[in-house]
Amino acid sequence: MRVLISAGPTREHLDPVRYLSNGSSGKMGYALAAAAAQRGWEVNLVSGPVTLEAPAGVTLTAVVSAQEMYDACRSRFSACDAFIAVAAVADFRPKFRFDHKETKAETDSVLELEPTVDILKSLGQQRRDSQVLVGFAAETGDLEQKAPAKLIAKGCDWIVGNDISAPGVGMEADANFVTLWNRAGRVGSFGPMPKSEIADWLLDQIFGQA
Repeated sequence: MRVLISAGPTREHLDPVRYLSNGSSGKMGYALAAAAAQRGWEVNLVSGPVTLEAPAGVTLTAVVSAQEMYDACRSRFSACDAFIAVAAVADFRPKFRFDHKETKAETDSVLELEPTVDILKSLGQQRRDSQVLVGFAAETGDLEQKAPAKLIAKGCDWIVGNDISAPGVGMEADANFVTLWNRAGRVGSFGPMPKSEIADWLLDQIFGQA
């Protein structure tokens, strides 16, 4: 089994110092990479900026922006059996990037943005029939509606939803509570548990116990 996993946030720079990003720690993606490697699978991990070390047996590619993450994933996508898109990719980037840090007086109070590449949807349009696509939906409400809708919109086989507004779980926490859907509907929920145990449960549900 050859698995490609994206993890962590992206940073969309306004200038060499300032950027748009989010609070993703990368812990869930790294836990999945570790669990997959422990099963003897070949794991490529494409990660945005985090403070985590690559799990043993995992090939790590470090990136910064959404475009860099897309380029790294695209170049590895055709060789994988499954793509697990855990990364919290920024939806927008500054329309203009400055090559120096502007002073406050120089900075315009209106920041123009443009969409970043939709990595999961774009790769889904390039998939082989035999490839498995797994997406993640981190929401602050209406999870039962938003996660299945994202599964359809992105062309996924599976979608993992988690409510990041719940206390003690989510993007920066060590634990998570997830609900899993496939194309047939809701599969089940698991947690709150450490992300390492969440990772094993997800791999068991999606790929079977190994």
